[in-house]
Amino acid sequence: MIETLDELDRRILEHLQHDASITNQELAERVHASPPTCMRRVRRLVDSGIIQKQVAIVDPAKIANTLTALLEITLDVQSAESLQQFEQAVAQEDAILQCYRVSSGPDFVLIAQVVDMPAYHALVHRAFTAQANVRNVRTFFSIHRSKFDTRSALG
Repeated sequence: MIETLDELDRRILEHLQHDASITNQELAERVHASPPTCMRRVRRLVDSGIIQKQVAIVDPAKIANTLTALLEITLDVQSAESLQQFEQAVAQEDAILQCYRVSSGPDFVLIAQVVDMPAYHALVHRAFTAQANVRNVRTFFSIHRSKFDTRSALG
């Protein structure tokens, strides 16, 4: 179900997307609302699924042995069932961080992180080569990440 957000919801989400570790009191002060109102609003945003989860974001550049791959995947058959089966299969792969169904070009764009090239090859074999419906895999390896943000547009 798609919800309509009012201005207070948007302010709350903007602040939480920037730093979800702030206290409810700090959040209330920043969005100019009472703490109980903020608590109710945040609880509603969580219960409705708008806020999916709160996580710690790790910078892969600060960790040795991290390889980020951007993959374009083209399927042989693009039926609704085939697309859904592929999405379910990649959802089981921990190395695949994001999966987007796209138009005009490949069927999917994925972002994956692995520890090294052998791990990448194992992922490709397990998730794509072994899949009868995968026609093409095209991979780009990140050499530098100049921007990364997790915020959603709330416009």
